[in-house]
Amino acid sequence: MTQHVTGDPAGRPDDTIVSLATAPGRSAVALIRLSGPEAFSIAAKHVSPWSGTPRQARLCTIHDHGEALDQALVIVFPGPDSFTGEDIVEISTHGGLLVPASVIAALLSSGARQAFAGEFTRRAVLNGKLDILQAEAIGDLIDARSHAMRRSALGQLDGGLSRRLLVLRQDLIGLEALIAYDIDFPEEDDGPVPRERIEGAIRSLRDALEKLLATGSVGELIREGAVVVIAGAPNVGKSSLFNALVGRSRAIVTEIPGTTRDAIEAVIGGGTWPLRLVDTAGLRSTADSVERMGIEVSERYLSDAHVVLACADTEPGLEQTVRLARAKSSAPIVPVRTKSDLVSSRDNLAVPPGAVSVSAEAGTGLQDLLSAIEEILGKSQGEIEPDFPMLTSARHRHAIEEAQSELLGFERAWREEKLPPTVASVHLRAAVVALEELVGSIDVEDVLDRVFSSFCVGK
Repeated sequence: MTQHVTGDPAGRPDDTIVSLATAPGRSAVALIRLSGPEAFSIAAKHVSPWSGTPRQARLCTIHDHGEALDQALVIVFPGPDSFTGEDIVEISTHGGLLVPASVIAALLSSGARQAFAGEFTRRAVLNGKLDILQAEAIGDLIDARSHAMRRSALGQLDGGLSRRLLVLRQDLIGLEALIAYDIDFPEEDDGPVPRERIEGAIRSLRDALEKLLATGSVGELIREGAVVVIAGAPNVGKSSLFNALVGRSRAIVTEIPGTTRDAIEAVIGGGTWPLRLVDTAGLRSTADSVERMGIEVSERYLSDAHVVLACADTEPGLEQTVRLARAKSSAPIVPVRTKSDLVSSRDNLAVPPGAVSVSAEAGTGLQDLLSAIEEILGKSQGEIEPDFPMLTSARHRHAIEEAQSELLGFERAWREEKLPPTVASVHLRAAVVALEELVGSIDVEDVLDRVFSSFCVGK
């Protein structure tokens, strides 16, 4: 659960801050974090026995004005060797609402201040423990709804994207240095820098930025999930298929046409790609105004889909559903013959080429269907390179696009020779700054505010 605290998002760096780092509510354990220059002295007023031994869990009594509040495990982390780079105290109390709130109230009364959203991680960035990309990765890891997103976030937290961007930054600075050398020392050593060398450096940088930018669509899919829309006429088994794929009952399944009045979503992430599965209202004409609104929602999802599962329980119905889906969506379509368990062994189960036969009741054909979806996404979106860093947010893409634009601006000016090199190289400096803002090599307060505004206060 994300808690938001209003006020100055930066706070005062010399404040000692405190917050609940676990979700509030009924639980076995609650973790309270205290960080800042007075963390140890404030905690010592309420923890008995107090010990400053680093990284050693001790069972202590937490008290306030002589009244015992809880028995808790207490660990101290002296700065700078801590998450925030400051002195930190972590108190693991019993869960629930009252006990953690009482302990936090005691610490606040002794001089601590309630942390703002993301302030612990913000301090880690400001104290050089993390860069901004790694800080964002912590938020992505917490929000991860699929194995692919978890793997991507861990790679970013490990510094994979940061290292790649710093290499690009160094290459840009190297090109900038070549231009400066050519301007300042044209007659030194072997004479002016050959144009071929500078143009080769430009090409190398341009290719590297293009390759990184190309990961943006894949990164977005990993972050948000590929939209897989289950479409078809009413009562053909769409909701049953949705429930079977999700693994638990999420949609109401009845024999009454038009039960699904709105789209229902769930993310499944067992394969290569996280799938944002959408169960939609039946595709049909209706006079019911409420059902009509549900069908309009379905059509919007179809227009945004990455894959459409066109479902029907008969061959004629399947052909009609595929036609309707193609009229509403440009996404690849997988014909799905549903309710295969209801077909008698004496009957022929007609399944057109490329279609998948499934039974939500018996659980058959589901893996074949998931494999078909994975194959389509692999072809349409490209393969995920596990060791190559990806851009996973609009902020990342905007910064790389800006660096790319500035590099292209320099390339045009260099080739056309309409500007002096000293003026043209301003584009290179702007490209370097764009990458520095992305990694956080320069102190940009509004970037920090955007990054940490959505964090929970315990982070």
